[in-house]
Amino acid sequence: MEHALSPATLAELRRPRPYPAVSVLTPTHRREPDNHQDAVRLRNVVAEAKRQLEQDPAVTRERRTDVEEHLDRALAEVDLAHAEDGLVIFAAPGEHQVWSLARPVPERVVLSDTFLTRNLVSAHASERPFWVMSVASDRVTLWSGGVDRVTEEHTGGFPMTRDTRNFDPERQERIGDTPSAFRDEDTKHFLRDADTAMAAVLRQDPRPLFVTGEQAALSLLDEIGGATRHAAQVRHGGLAHGSHEAVWKAVRPLLEAEARLSADTVAEELVRARGRKEFAAGLDEVWQNALQARVRLLAVEENYRATVRDDGGHLVPADSGDLDARVDIVDEIVEQCLETGADVRFVPDGMLDDADRIAGVLRY
Repeated sequence: MEHALSPATLAELRRPRPYPAVSVLTPTHRREPDNHQDAVRLRNVVAEAKRQLEQDPAVTRERRTDVEEHLDRALAEVDLAHAEDGLVIFAAPGEHQVWSLARPVPERVVLSDTFLTRNLVSAHASERPFWVMSVASDRVTLWSGGVDRVTEEHTGGFPMTRDTRNFDPERQERIGDTPSAFRDEDTKHFLRDADTAMAAVLRQDPRPLFVTGEQAALSLLDEIGGATRHAAQVRHGGLAHGSHEAVWKAVRPLLEAEARLSADTVAEELVRARGRKEFAAGLDEVWQNALQARVRLLAVEENYRATVRDDGGHLVPADSGDLDARVDIVDEIVEQCLETGADVRFVPDGMLDDADRIAGVLRY
């Protein structure tokens, strides 16, 4: 199952497909006893997708068979033992994907000529993704981080390794140094190559960057002065050869401190926006401004969900059984704001009680 959503991946997911492009969404659960019904619920929603394909006169038999086969393959790839809060299956002629999300999704099936991506976008934004580069003299690994985990990435040339069996301690003595791998010219070239590779990754998918390593490694990267120069440093050796649990444990304190600082900064920005009368609060007001590309900063409580319907240009509360209901309006707002260049911040529940749990700082 997929976890990491890069800008390039999102652009690929959003491109038009031959009809029908099927999006299947279902909530899942991480723990017992809530997860006992996940498998049954998933099979039922996939069966509903097949029923809609069968009944759609615009879908030829050949295409229906193709997409149904990909739905079955996707279903076989789902690992509910490692489920999170939501699951998305995409299937179209010739392809399928399975995405696990750390954010709940509504149960629904959509047939269109594009995949339904807004729940992925919202989950990606709420995870506050970051990179971790773990450095040793003979290995550099790259980790993709989210709200509660890191996973090793095999992209952009990572992991990078080199053979250190020809290390020459006599050469170290001639330059007046005790044997230290990080003073060796080959090591400097190796880390310079790693820095260049990291710069390429950041160009493709810009995120905050943490670098872990022993002090000598971090100092050498400072000396190189490339893409890693302004990264947050974690003085912890051994993680280039370590587990994802060890890397997560090393960076977690910094992430928690940054999250607290970020929430305080958002609160101050909202206060200033109220004073300038550049402030929007509540679903309807924020939605109207988002449609006009006026939102510069969007603040949303972490677990805020709402079901609404459009009542003549305004959003009003609705029941999930309403045929016109929009059950993922918060995710729609998040995606709309990201599309227009807004900064989206998820904040602790209760922080925006006086703004009906969602607020925006406006551009004008």
